[in-house]
Amino acid sequence: MTLQELFNIVGADPTYIIAYFIMVPIIALIVGFTSKGEAHLSPWNYIFSALVYLACIPGIFAATLCIYNFFFERQSFLNLNIFVYFLPILSMFVTLFLIKNRIAFNRIPGFSNLSGLIMVITATFIVMLLIQKTRIWVVFIGSVGHLLIAFLVLFLIIRIGFSKLFKQSKN
Repeated sequence: MTLQELFNIVGADPTYIIAYFIMVPIIALIVGFTSKGEAHLSPWNYIFSALVYLACIPGIFAATLCIYNFFFERQSFLNLNIFVYFLPILSMFVTLFLIKNRIAFNRIPGFSNLSGLIMVITATFIVMLLIQKTRIWVVFIGSVGHLLIAFLVLFLIIRIGFSKLFKQSKN
């Protein structure tokens, strides 16, 4: 299964994707109200961290795909599926806005600031697109599972690299 086949399946029956991208901000809102003034304490900050990842990874992936389709494939934004390409971006912004109102992003474990997370995820997607364009590795012809494994491995490598780079530059 290719990514385009997956997007076609999701676009044909968008019930699950709509439910996911509506539930993430709703859960952020509920957790925000439930945590009250304790959002910076455990376990609330870890729940917020998971929500940031659940919103940002698909949101940045969708934004990267929009940019890729617009600049490299020369597709019109009018021809893109709204549920696959634009709903994740909207959900990401709404979720981040709701979380920002409850806790400072530097208090969320797992990354020092939100821009660092976005930079690491974006770098991972750019590397994945470059690998696909140069045909160095047959990731996109393989299954979606292979794609997810490759993404996770690249994400960890780039994240460790960025953290070591910024730790050294602070000394």
